[in-house]
Amino acid sequence: MPLTTYTAGEVLTAASLNANFTFAATNPSSAVVQIKNVFKSDTFSTASTSFVDVTGLSISITPTSATNKILVMVTANLSSDGSGFAVFARLMRDSTAIAIADTAGSRTSATFGAYPLGGFIQPCGMEFLDSPATTSATTYKLQVLVNASGTGYLNRTQGDSNAVSTLRTASTITVMEVTP
Repeated sequence: MPLTTYTAGEVLTAASLNANFTFAATNPSSAVVQIKNVFKSDTFSTASTSFVDVTGLSISITPTSATNKILVMVTANLSSDGSGFAVFARLMRDSTAIAIADTAGSRTSATFGAYPLGGFIQPCGMEFLDSPATTSATTYKLQVLVNASGTGYLNRTQGDSNAVSTLRTASTITVMEVTP
């Protein structure tokens, strides 16, 4: 049998045990190219009725090909001050809102929202396959707003005291570059 040179990343395949071996493509369809993650364990609050960036919940990724896609996975834990209003969140690619609902009338178009009565934390999440069509650094981030007078929170309950019933949580954004 002749001496063979192998290349890193090649996958050895065979039609049968007695057949000649061949190598599969080094970049198979739908391969994960890179993964990045941001983990926010501290809290955030806002009384803004306009969308504002959540401090510390953004991640930058530089796609290796303009035809590749970015799978964005967001988990956010939202609560309010208990006055019976909603907290809305939207996913952003740089300065463009993505993964949001169609607009209708005066309704707020968002990625997800919570109506956490009693100040309890409501976990929210979304997965979105984005097509940024670029090889430039791209930032994904979360923005939030409250829909009335009051305060919205991320990763904490309304009271945020040392009581046994008080809870703190964490939120994340994970981005994965995938081949088409």
